[in-house]
Amino acid sequence: MYTPSVQTLIDELGRLPGIGPKSAQRIAFYLLKSDKESALRLSRAIEECKETVKFCSTCYNLSESQLCDICEDSDRDRGTICLVEEPRDVIAIEKTKEYKGLYHVLGGALNPIDGVGPDSIRIRELLARLSAHTEIHEVIVCTNPNLEGEATALYVARLLADSGITISRLASGLPVGGDLEYADELTLGRALTGRRVLSGEST
Repeated sequence: MYTPSVQTLIDELGRLPGIGPKSAQRIAFYLLKSDKESALRLSRAIEECKETVKFCSTCYNLSESQLCDICEDSDRDRGTICLVEEPRDVIAIEKTKEYKGLYHVLGGALNPIDGVGPDSIRIRELLARLSAHTEIHEVIVCTNPNLEGEATALYVARLLADSGITISRLASGLPVGGDLEYADELTLGRALTGRRVLSGEST
């Protein structure tokens, strides 16, 4: 049996995604063996992130101000929006250096089995954004190439079918069932430049 404070630490670490009981124990004992300043640096970094990081009011990417750096960049193509599931996907696409437009972060993908419907992700905000910014001529759907990502892509394509906006999808090259964050820059870059149209006319 561990002391109450050690057990609490293990329990909290075990709540993190991808961290099982054994991994939680290893991390807890690593922190306990580390010097106090190292452990406190981690604690302060978590606290600072929770206090300062928020969602961009336009695209919902992570930001420390009202608008993220990408939305504030006047050199970005304002006519194209790349639709992604999570902020980490923005980073993956930016690493390719192939895309110069804006983003919209859904905050997830459709998954009826888990109760994630259109109202659970930022579909409504996307529609409002497209309505307010008539210069947008293409939405590139960059959801993950798995069942949930494909369902989300098809839903968005049907929703915007009569909007006059071109809806495209990443081209083949990404493995089905994989996640964008694990794709290498070359594969993701080729998929982005060779994207296919789902609805509307290509530009």
